[in-house]
Amino acid sequence: MGSPDIAVDVLAALVEAGHEIACVYSQPPRPAGRGKKLTPTPVHRYAEDHGFEVRTPKSLKPAEEKARFAALNLDAAVVVAYGLILPQEVLDAPRLGCMNMHASLLPRWRGAAPIQRAIMAGDEMTGVQAMMMEAGLDTGPVLASSEARIFPFETAGSLHDRLAELAAELAPRALEGLADGSLKPVPQTEDGATYASKITADDRQIDWSKPAAKVDCQIRGLSPFPGAWFNWTSKPDDEPVRVKALMSRLSEQTHDAAAPGTLLDDNLLIACGDGHAVRLLNLQKPGSRAMDAEDFLRGNKIEAGSRFE
Repeated sequence: MGSPDIAVDVLAALVEAGHEIACVYSQPPRPAGRGKKLTPTPVHRYAEDHGFEVRTPKSLKPAEEKARFAALNLDAAVVVAYGLILPQEVLDAPRLGCMNMHASLLPRWRGAAPIQRAIMAGDEMTGVQAMMMEAGLDTGPVLASSEARIFPFETAGSLHDRLAELAAELAPRALEGLADGSLKPVPQTEDGATYASKITADDRQIDWSKPAAKVDCQIRGLSPFPGAWFNWTSKPDDEPVRVKALMSRLSEQTHDAAAPGTLLDDNLLIACGDGHAVRLLNLQKPGSRAMDAEDFLRGNKIEAGSRFE
């Protein structure tokens, strides 16, 4: 049961390990692209390509959906970023229960956006855990874990890819340990529990008055999607342009009195509110491709003393 790319890696690993896939559940196809054509999820596409039955209910709450799920007579369900709530009847249906592959070290970052939130918070460590599901949100006991360091220049995209590899390695091992009893679920503690809420519009706008480290973490934590952004006015009478900042780096350079958002040089070094600065390394204007700072500046003259908002 899964939808995005990280779930494809786990499904492929389960297939490679020789597990029988009784059925694949995924989010319903949604409009995408300029033509708004109904597009299946990555998991849906993979499952169809490999001949698995695919089910895409909008909800699992109707009695008929619960009955269909129970009729599969599953040994276990493996859940990876599925996106639907599993009612108690669904959680109870498989013989061994439902195992969720979660991209954090629980109880830190329970919820929808653990990868982004870990980087945005400046965490140094994260990982993937196989957790037995219960009614609470990511509160179930943990069966197995794999840890990963968050590197100083990590983006949500690069961390996602590394955690997908860890999840693909961990899932078959955890499932086998659950089946033969060699792995025992360990209850979570509530100490240090945090909630990784969905990314909202308010999360995306850069506030240059915040400390430089916070700004840097926000930019990298929202890259490549959906992207942190700022407003830039190229000429006094022009409308502001919303520019995405997709990569940055903390600078050792400090400033005494520059207003937050002020460019400290001609190479996109931006003053932040704590007397420190970040340098923008990759940007994207509306309707344009993402480009590195050198290419961006080649087509957009931005001089020291200008301000971003």
